[in-house]
Amino acid sequence: MNKILKNIFVRNWGLKLFSFLLALVFWFSIIPEEKLSFEISVTVPLELHNLPAGMEIIEKPPPIDVTIKAPHRLIDTINSETVRARLELGTARVEQTEFPINPDMIILPQGAEVKNISPSQVRMRLERSREIMLEVEANLIGQLQENLELVRVEVFPNEVSIIGPESKVKETYKVRTSPIDLSSLTESIEIETDLFLPDPDLRLASYETVITVRIIIEAKTPAENIPEKKKRKSGQ
Repeated sequence: MNKILKNIFVRNWGLKLFSFLLALVFWFSIIPEEKLSFEISVTVPLELHNLPAGMEIIEKPPPIDVTIKAPHRLIDTINSETVRARLELGTARVEQTEFPINPDMIILPQGAEVKNISPSQVRMRLERSREIMLEVEANLIGQLQENLELVRVEVFPNEVSIIGPESKVKETYKVRTSPIDLSSLTESIEIETDLFLPDPDLRLASYETVITVRIIIEAKTPAENIPEKKKRKSGQ
């Protein structure tokens, strides 16, 4: 019996191997390409849409890993640019911290399908918005030349409306302008400037806000001339 089995597998083994490979090639050639599927994993950011008015995101969710099954012809097109994850927040509440992620939220090239998502839910923190008026302060740097003196600084408007998460909005904050270098000034000037907010989570309520700073400069009266003037007056 052993001898018979040995003859089956050993006799003409080269021809048998060639026949097997030929059959394998033939089998692959008759299978439609779309039935040859592969899996690939892609990490994508979670796009947040339709946040309700009056709410702020203070802790964004991390990216998610999506395992995708696709035909061989599509594999090279599956990447973080062609795969998107969209989370709708239209019904979100401030108290909600967990948000489920399901395959319907994943946008894929046509012909591909989602096999797995990790994590299946994400954490995110929301807060109510708060709007407040804050004072605008001119950010002056450097020193005027010795023969010049700073008479006054005017900011228009001197307050702006800012908005952000409740926990980030503080009444003690001030908004500062871009730095204005006094050492480069030789006369009074009026300039438009950008604003720097005290916290990166805050923003201007209106991005059309234009801030103008007026700096009034005068020449100093030479100290040595003051006694001479007094003498002249007394002599008269």
